[in-house]
Amino acid sequence: MRVLIVGGSGFLGGELVRRCAAAGHDVGATYLTNPADPAQATWLPLDLRTRQEVATVLGTFAPEVTINAAYRQSDWATTADGAAHVAAEVARGGGRLVQVSSDAVFSGAQERYDETCPPDPITPYGAAKAAAETAVGAALPGAAIVRTSLIVGHGRSVHEALVRSLATGASDGALFTDDVRCPVHVCDLAAALLEVAERGLGGVLHVAGADAVSRYELGVLIARRDGLDASRLRAGSRAGAGVPGPLEVRLDCSATQRRLTTRLRGAREFLAAPDTT
Repeated sequence: MRVLIVGGSGFLGGELVRRCAAAGHDVGATYLTNPADPAQATWLPLDLRTRQEVATVLGTFAPEVTINAAYRQSDWATTADGAAHVAAEVARGGGRLVQVSSDAVFSGAQERYDETCPPDPITPYGAAKAAAETAVGAALPGAAIVRTSLIVGHGRSVHEALVRSLATGASDGALFTDDVRCPVHVCDLAAALLEVAERGLGGVLHVAGADAVSRYELGVLIARRDGLDASRLRAGSRAGAGVPGPLEVRLDCSATQRRLTTRLRGAREFLAAPDTT
């Protein structure tokens, strides 16, 4: 299968490139500033904000499946417009699209969110992700839109880096006890996305971890896994600090899990031992 990973130089994108190459697929991957291992993929420079660049890359590589894992939290043009550009070009050139979305499309007003819940974002990033979902669905009704949560693994995520910095005293700050998500291991997410691509699944899917944990509990689990002093992590309240954004967002992945063979582990499981996946 000829697969294009948009955002291949990122944390999730890099894991997708590795898995697709290991599975024997013909892999293309895009980057904005720095390409990665040329042995695993054909690396293609791409600025998603420019429609013509998107058209050139997809036209040149001609993928059977495109997985869009690119985003920039503070950049509507990349996250929303870029996704629309990709969807339009896939629709024009043919092939399938897997669009990676986020639990940020939800406000946290509901106790749980399943795949049928419409977006109700309350942050600019959430609004950009929701706009991306709308654009993809309009251009490609059969596309897969995969909502996920906090991505961790291999010690390389921003969440793990923050915990190390706090636990070692390199920085000061608090981890919120009222900010709840369903963290997913990057390997589980990448495996699920590849399965979706290979099997041609479509529609809205939720791919997140089985455990709903606070940012503070997540930090404690990471610190213990890494042999750090979890008692040095300070607990705080997002609501009390006045930090904008949703508090508790629990993705219900049960319907998606029934469609997948990939098992979605919870954070309490995959952080219980050193990360060797």
